[in-house]
Amino acid sequence: MDPSRATNLSNGIQSAKQWARRIKRDAIAPWLAARDPGTPAAAKIVAGAVAAYALSPIDLIPDFIPIIGYLDDLLIVPLGIVLAVRLVPPVLMAEFRELALQRKGRPASRAALVVIVAIWIALAAIACWYTWSKATR
Repeated sequence: MDPSRATNLSNGIQSAKQWARRIKRDAIAPWLAARDPGTPAAAKIVAGAVAAYALSPIDLIPDFIPIIGYLDDLLIVPLGIVLAVRLVPPVLMAEFRELALQRKGRPASRAALVVIVAIWIALAAIACWYTWSKATR
């Protein structure tokens, strides 16, 4: 392999690692923002929803579904985080990012787990009802 190409690959990997660390930090920062009384109401709602989904133990679109399964991880979560970060005042967001870096573990959103499971149950119930109604005609 060409040495310059190896260097570019190494730089690309390092850049991707730094981006992943920022996303991890910025997934926890909106969770902190949603719980802070100084955060504006609209920012709390967006930050809470994004953090709940990003920190949920399961995905709305499971990763085993080809291509679409990774859309939430590659598009929805980062775009939601960007929106939440823009809605939270910069001074507060800097504070939440610093607190996120200090946290040892990643919080889990059990509320998002319940909502996502409820959505899947509702979709399954609708599919069963639709199938039943078509079969009995």
